[in-house]
Amino acid sequence: MEKIDETFMSFDKPYHQADIVYFGAPFDGTASFKKGAFFGPKAIREDSYGLETYSPYQDQDLETDTKVVDVGDLNFSGMGTEEVLDDINEFIEKIINDDKIPLMVGGEHLVSYPVVKALKENYPDLAVIHYDAHMDLRYDYEGDKLSHATVMRRIYESIDSRSIYQFGIRSGTREEFAFSKEKCHTHLFEVTGSEKLLDILRDRPVYITIDLDVLDPGIFSGTGTQEPGGVTFKELLDSIINLDGLNIVGADIVELAPNLDNSGVSTSCACKVVREMAIILSKSRRRRADG
Repeated sequence: MEKIDETFMSFDKPYHQADIVYFGAPFDGTASFKKGAFFGPKAIREDSYGLETYSPYQDQDLETDTKVVDVGDLNFSGMGTEEVLDDINEFIEKIINDDKIPLMVGGEHLVSYPVVKALKENYPDLAVIHYDAHMDLRYDYEGDKLSHATVMRRIYESIDSRSIYQFGIRSGTREEFAFSKEKCHTHLFEVTGSEKLLDILRDRPVYITIDLDVLDPGIFSGTGTQEPGGVTFKELLDSIINLDGLNIVGADIVELAPNLDNSGVSTSCACKVVREMAIILSKSRRRRADG
């Protein structure tokens, strides 16, 4: 297969025919430790051509079973944090108005916040499923309310109480853990049990945000805030695939910093998560179309 770095493998449908809009949000301006998530979207596109289009996990193929368009990366050149978030929000509103599903790759985790805000306007009962090593529920980080360390707190403030379902969490402040226990549904240390959400959430619209540092750094070292004690790649994939059947209206995969893993293994993992998520979103869209 000829290598075409400008798009993710097989995400080449014309915009008007696509069900899913894939785009990059290369921003790591609030990264609190090691930077590099800015390079994530480009690396994922380039390495996607090392994958097969067929998923044996779901018996689906990107070529024949999905309709995805890769529209490239948003350009945040010269923008401050709030301008970046506004730009993403505006772009998501366009995708929603065009009756398509957003699939975003970051970039740091803060870029998830404006996506959820825009979707909430269209889906008032939106629920969020959150995979991460970190709570990300701080009210502020070093005085800043807009940070990848505060993203889930801002999302919590944007949606209904107790509509956040967290998996794989193993790091945070005492205050974050207390807040989570009272305000969220949190599965500590593991990503098992996600299949129970099929009954809990039923037909509610759902957004999935995957911070790839949920994976153990022995598998996934290419991320800015590594946290030992994470899950395996297969455990993460099984947990995500268990969500098939929900009404998923959008998703993101964030926090790949390819410069922090010269082996390329982390980028390969990210590519595979993108492939599987695109298939899950496509199946969700077909169920909605079938009524």
